[in-house]
Amino acid sequence: MVEGVGGTAGGMAGLGLDSIGLDFADAQVEASVAGVLAKVETELRANIASADPMVDEAARHLVHAGGKRFRPLLVALGAQFGDPHAPQVVPAAVVMELTHLATLYHDDVMDEAPVRRGAVSANSRWGNAVAILVGDYLFARAADIAADLGTEAVRLQARTFARLVHGQIAETVGPRGDTDPVAHYLNVIAEKTGSLIATSVRFGGMFGGAPAPQIEALAGWGETIGIAFQLSDDLLDISSESVQSGKTPGTDLREGVPTLPVLYALGADDGDAASVRLREILALGSITDDALHAEALGLLRESPALKRARETVRSYAEEARACLAPLPDSAPRQALESLCDFIADRTG
Repeated sequence: MVEGVGGTAGGMAGLGLDSIGLDFADAQVEASVAGVLAKVETELRANIASADPMVDEAARHLVHAGGKRFRPLLVALGAQFGDPHAPQVVPAAVVMELTHLATLYHDDVMDEAPVRRGAVSANSRWGNAVAILVGDYLFARAADIAADLGTEAVRLQARTFARLVHGQIAETVGPRGDTDPVAHYLNVIAEKTGSLIATSVRFGGMFGGAPAPQIEALAGWGETIGIAFQLSDDLLDISSESVQSGKTPGTDLREGVPTLPVLYALGADDGDAASVRLREILALGSITDDALHAEALGLLRESPALKRARETVRSYAEEARACLAPLPDSAPRQALESLCDFIADRTG
């Protein structure tokens, strides 16, 4: 998830990071992070190689398609609170990106997605079975590299993987019993998106040699900012007139994906005609009729539910900022804070 985050990243545009919303306050920090990411790119290609031509081609498919390398970026930034040149920083970043890429292969199978990163998805090209197995292969490669980083790295990567699986299962099954749908949705995002981002920035701090309290602060920021990013994407899907969100506005509505504004609208008891009508349409699930889709999108954009969702996103962005308090006032911390500002600004 978090594939669609946007913004600016200054001189790092050449690395595909011109749309992440990161403001580097120091040219040396920016150059250091860029150096790590360049090495990560080389190591990614080396570590997915397979003697089997089909596995090799399928495993390279998404790596060659590009991506923002958001998680390696956060590993590199976390390392700035210790020694960013420590030898384990680059392999740690590769572990995180391989883990992320593996989840994308699996996600595309579950979502029956035809396209990923502007290219035909692996499941469309080679079939579901191959896509799943290639995802497993990438998880295995990540675990192999993590083993060279030590027992704690293996444990953290495995626990993160377990959270990703729990999140996917929870999303697939849906809220059970009397579980609050909003609480369920926020938990899914924390497990599927927040967990990997938290481990990424934690790895940076760990392998850069940052003090333990700072590592915990980084991990708390990562989990919270991951939730905020995904929620802000939910809002952009509704509020953007363009394709800011990386997809056609209203895609989630059309596919019946119950994002936060929709859940707030369905759970509200507002008695005005617009709110009642919105609940009637949303209760249908997937809204494929063009006229109904346009009506629902218009009603959502003017609804109290969207305003409430914006407030929720801003609260997560501020909570993430508060997590950074134990970190020294420095250019790397300012870079992390800029992501909090970006999320608050992009949601209006």
